[in-house]
Amino acid sequence: MGMSVRSNAGSAAPAERLPMPPRWPLLGHLPQLPSGRLTQYFTELARGYPEGIFEIDFAGYRVPFVFSARLVEEVLDERRFRKTMGPPLSSLRALAGDGLFTAEGDEPNWTLAHRILVPAFGQRARQAYHAPMIEVASQLLAHGRCSRGQWLDVSDQMTRLTLDTIALAGFDYRFDSFGREAPHPFVAAMVRVLSEAMRRTAQPRAARWWRWRARRRFQRDIAYLHAVVDEVIRQRRAQPSPVRDLLALMLEGQDPKTGARLSDENIRYQVITFLIAGHETTSGLLSFALHALLRNPEVLARARAEADTVLAGREVPDYADLERLVYIEQVLEETLRLWPTAPAFQVAPYEDVQLAGRWPVRKNRRITVLLPALHRDPAVWDEPERFDPERFSPERRAAIAPHAYRPFGNGSRACIGRQFAMMEAKIALALMLAHFEIEAEPDAPLRIVETLTLKPAGFRVRVQPRA
Repeated sequence: MGMSVRSNAGSAAPAERLPMPPRWPLLGHLPQLPSGRLTQYFTELARGYPEGIFEIDFAGYRVPFVFSARLVEEVLDERRFRKTMGPPLSSLRALAGDGLFTAEGDEPNWTLAHRILVPAFGQRARQAYHAPMIEVASQLLAHGRCSRGQWLDVSDQMTRLTLDTIALAGFDYRFDSFGREAPHPFVAAMVRVLSEAMRRTAQPRAARWWRWRARRRFQRDIAYLHAVVDEVIRQRRAQPSPVRDLLALMLEGQDPKTGARLSDENIRYQVITFLIAGHETTSGLLSFALHALLRNPEVLARARAEADTVLAGREVPDYADLERLVYIEQVLEETLRLWPTAPAFQVAPYEDVQLAGRWPVRKNRRITVLLPALHRDPAVWDEPERFDPERFSPERRAAIAPHAYRPFGNGSRACIGRQFAMMEAKIALALMLAHFEIEAEPDAPLRIVETLTLKPAGFRVRVQPRA
């Protein structure tokens, strides 16, 4: 038994110690954390904690992880809990500063940028994004036709697609990824930065000083990424565009309440945020979706039949066609249930709390919401490991409690680009199914690479144009 804190009902109750795996003296759980697969490790660990909570000791700093729908419902209450940041996200402040993804909720630039940029993801804006999305998806098709019979790395192909899509649709900038033999250097630098941020999570803070080569590489990569983004902004200033895209809003938009504008430094951080968050998660979503489809032939057949019906023999869909891709959207939603590509976020209580009337958490202590485990909560999901897009059919979707499914985060800090991402993913998946027969490597196990996001590793396919 531990301290006594205020319970949810407002009455004092004796608190229990948070459950915790065995740990080392001083170093806590650090020696047993696998730096290359932290999310998978925590998700596997969650199976042994049916109450939906455990605590991890990061060499003296303890972080509760919650993953039952019952507890997550409580911590998503924005009146009592706020979005906060810790490792690995806090390690990216050097890269993305106070951009939307890495800003604390009380930072002025988060509120300013959010109000300015919300119109960039409304209905009218999404219609304008249709043409660049189709242009880049058509480049993916052309590349597939030229590569018929060759084994293609799916995550690499989807990364090319989504990087070029957010760059063209959001900033009228072309990385020309499908015209390159190797991925654009921006991608390599970004992956190294994200991997290093994740690696630091499982290491004591002092480690970065004796890992001086990694620290210098981290700094060089960040400088390169900033230089690329500064060039994107410089080109737009030199040649203003009539297109009202994300970059135009950043450069010219004013806060509708105060009239304030974004600073040049913050514009850089917002562009970085959208280039990274806007392509890294969606490429993972498409990669996992293809993996699931190729291992579930009945689901694949139904999704392909829908794509064929909607396209009706045309090369690409019109904007109005997208709302008819109902089953393909269900496939994407079920993919995000099993493998939410942004697999966790953190909140902190404004005051001392006692979760479920039992578990004490002090004011401002970070709590990690572990999404892959939440999305497998057996109290919510029947056969949680089974891939079943029917969970998200119109009839059953309404019965899913919002707190049980959170692939895009929560509340005011939920992903601002979620509708952009789903629109892009629907277009790409429908076109790939309609135009190609896709063959996966036989008996290849699902391996997952973790940076800040999740992606299949070494997942390869061959494509043949359909008759």
